[in-house]
Amino acid sequence: MKRSLVNVSLAILLGALLPAGAIAQSYPTKSIRIIAPFPPGGTSDTIARILGQKLTEAWKHQSIVDNRGGVAGSLGAAIAAKAPPDGYTLLVGNVGPVAINHNIYRNVGYDPIKDFAPITLAVSAPQIVVVHPSVPARTFKEFAALVKAQKGKINFGTSGPGSISHLSVELYKRMTKSDMLHVPFKGSALITIALLSGEIDVVFSDVAVVLPHVQSGKLRALAVTSLKPTPLLPTLPSIAESGLPGFAMTSWWGMLAPAGTPQPIVTQLNTELVRILQLPEVIKSFAGLGVDAIFSTPDEFIRLIRSEVEKYAKLIKEIGIKID
Repeated sequence: MKRSLVNVSLAILLGALLPAGAIAQSYPTKSIRIIAPFPPGGTSDTIARILGQKLTEAWKHQSIVDNRGGVAGSLGAAIAAKAPPDGYTLLVGNVGPVAINHNIYRNVGYDPIKDFAPITLAVSAPQIVVVHPSVPARTFKEFAALVKAQKGKINFGTSGPGSISHLSVELYKRMTKSDMLHVPFKGSALITIALLSGEIDVVFSDVAVVLPHVQSGKLRALAVTSLKPTPLLPTLPSIAESGLPGFAMTSWWGMLAPAGTPQPIVTQLNTELVRILQLPEVIKSFAGLGVDAIFSTPDEFIRLIRSEVEKYAKLIKEIGIKID
């Protein structure tokens, strides 16, 4: 803790003593570490590698992806929060470790508001509501009516308590005053297998995981969880448009630095990443993952994090989730 405070103090002092232009012009002078707080091969890892490669091409200094999975992303986030605030350690953080986990786990080792300097949003991804073909509902309105009629009998699969797939359904249940049976699994692959076999009825799933099965007709898509339809599935209505105004649950990923990183470096990173996120090849690569490339100012990202922390804190308190 003392070392972290000293690092932050030195970074602030450096920002005060050096002109903004001098800091920006001298950065970067060495390789940049991008922490992906999940194992290799997942969405966070792929986002880190795509953006890291483009930073390497632009700045001629290697960007190295460091996978630090554990505690639903919180282990890697804690490592990033405690790194020197000099612009050479970045975090690809998503809604879980940045906005949800500290409300579920008793000690994640960082404060999502105080310990990071948000740089830019990078990706957004709604979930897609999919059912087994045996479920007698062809639209989300029909599904909502079915849930009401069969109170507590329709079962839904999730990646476990507090996961985004779980919280999405819990939000839906509370907004509609309805009930469904929770069936937790260890990972999206097992959920999909259970849904394909008819073991469970419905999943609020990441698009990329189930889209091939929807396209083949093995699963039926009813709606997306974003406020409006996503460009990835332009003809699929949102839950909000299907009879539940105001419902919105969207996963997001963004680039963050440790708190105390000099503002000129944050600005430089934002400028370069926003340019990268608008490149046609990057947009195409992200679309292949089932996510949308987006960008923001640091202030916009900060406001989003604050609102998401507040939203999930309220929901998790209502559900009563706590994990030691």
